Amino acid sequence: MLRNAILTLLALVIAVGGGAYLAWYTLEQQEGVGAVAMGQWVTFPDLGTAEADPYTKARAARRGALALGRTEGTVFIAQHDDSGAPLRRQCTYTIVGATPAARFWTLFAADGAFNPLRSENDRLSALHSLELLRQPDNTVAISLGAQAMPGNWLPISGQGPLNLVLTLYDSPGAGTIEENSLPMPIIRKAGCNA
Repeated sequence: MLRNAILTLLALVIAVGGGAYLAWYTLEQQEGVGAVAMGQWVTFPDLGTAEADPYTKARAARRGALALGRTEGTVFIAQHDDSGAPLRRQCTYTIVGATPAARFWTLFAADGAFNPLRSENDRLSALHSLELLRQPDNTVAISLGAQAMPGNWLPISGQGPLNLVLTLYDSPGAGTIEENSLPMPIIRKAGCNA
C-alpha cells in the first residue's frame, strides 16, 4: 500500500514538474507555435488578433508585451546573427539591408528578459526610422556596440544575451506575413570583446 502511494506521488511529481518545465520551455522559445521566421527575425503575426494561439498569448502576457492588431503594428525579434550564433552584448554587430515598408518603425536592444538596455551614459539603446541616415539605395546600415561609431549607432554595453526588437507600425505587408515574405535586414557580427 505504501509502495503504491509512493509510486503515485512520484508519478504526480514527474507529471506536474515535467508539464511545468515544458510550458516554461515553450514560452521561452522564439521559434515555435505561431512563429514566422524571416532570416534572423521572428514574429508572431497573429498576436493581438482573435486567431492567436494560447502559447502566443501567454508569451506576450508573460513579457508584458503590448499586443497590437495585425495592421497596427508587428514586432520582430532577433536573437541570432547571420551565422546562427546567439547575439551577445559584449560583441559589435552591423545591421544592413532593406527594412519592410512601414509608416514608422523602432529598433531597440534588450537583455535576455526583454528589458530595454541603456548605454553607459544612460542613453536608451533605441533608434527609429525618422532619425536614420539611409544609404543611396534606401537601405540601412546600423552599428551596434559599446564604442561610438559614425553613422547610425545603437549603443549596447555589458555582458550577456542580447535581443533586438524591431516594431513596424502601420505596415502594408503586415496583414499577409508568411515565411520570408518581407525584406528584413541582416545582422552581421563585427567582433567580440570577450
